[in-house]
Amino acid sequence: MKIICHGGAGHTPKVQDGVDKAAEEGWKILKETDNPTLAATAATIIMEDDFRFNAGTGSCLRDDGRVQNDAAVATSDGRMGAITNLQDFKNPVLVARELLDEFVTMLAGEGAIEFALKKGFKQTKVKGSEKGWTGDTVGAVAQSSDGKIAVASSTGGVRGRPVGRVGDTPLWGSGFYCDESIGILATGVGEAITEQLMCYRVYQHSKNLEKALEWGVKLLPKDTGVGIIAIRNDGQIYGTSNTSMPLKIIED
Repeated sequence: MKIICHGGAGHTPKVQDGVDKAAEEGWKILKETDNPTLAATAATIIMEDDFRFNAGTGSCLRDDGRVQNDAAVATSDGRMGAITNLQDFKNPVLVARELLDEFVTMLAGEGAIEFALKKGFKQTKVKGSEKGWTGDTVGAVAQSSDGKIAVASSTGGVRGRPVGRVGDTPLWGSGFYCDESIGILATGVGEAITEQLMCYRVYQHSKNLEKALEWGVKLLPKDTGVGIIAIRNDGQIYGTSNTSMPLKIIED
């Protein structure tokens, strides 16, 4: 069993304790249930609930002063769920997880809100943060004792971006990728990550995970913040960034 969590490319070591707490909670759930989906989402929820991170309660404000969230969850058995431009929900990653067993894999804006309400989630005013975030998406990748993998990520986007903007976080192959061999998450400048189809391209080079992630980071200029974390089903686990990125790995 393994779990790796990150707190966003660009965040300083000052929030390392928050990432540690997220990983520890995810690890606790993983040990209790051996369910990587529950573990990865539990870890991500901890960071959504920590105002210091650009996700959930601490999300940055769009150019109209509102909070709009993106989130994604995927599993190694071929299921995925993603939401974008979700407004006034404390834990967007839970809404994304609800899509795993639906025919539809991604919902946006009013459709995402309607789906969340139908699933019993309550809209709660999310104040958000006025900080000028450089760090983006938070997330976790977990692996069960029998090799199953899940990824979960959540973000508030980028301060001042136009309403309706979609970054890499909910985009399959760019911000996240998961199959029976690997789980990968990216964090950083969403537009640049999307243009590079970052996670899928890293997957294509991932026989040696450390080299693949280092290669992926170098796809972007040094002044364009990016980070990547991943677990392979053969036990390889790694995370790297071209900027500061709080990171925590726990494995048995």
